[in-house]
Parts: sequence; C-alpha cells; structure tokens
Amino acid sequence: MLLGVSQLPALAQGPGNGGPQPGATTAPIDGGASLLLAGGVALALRRLRRR
Repeated sequence: MLLGVSQLPALAQGPGNGGPQPGATTAPIDGGASLLLAGGVALALRRLRRR
C-alpha cells in the first residue's frame, strides 16, 4: 500500500516531441510481421507432422 502511494505520477510527453516526420510514408512493420509469419508457418508444419 505504501509503495503505491509513494510513487510519482506519470508525466505525458510534451507537445511537439516525437511523432512522425512530415513526408514520412513508410511504416516499420517488416521485422515483427516477418517473425510472426515464420512462427505461424513453423507451428502449422509441426501440427501437420503430428497428424
């Protein structure tokens, strides 16, 4: 109980910090999406081999 009360409140980012740059058209989804796809293929192959 004391630990929860003694913590500082979370502060949000100020305006104008970070965010997308003007003219940015690409989304950084390649690394995570390819790993998820490879994991799905490996899981499917494993299940098919068990049959």
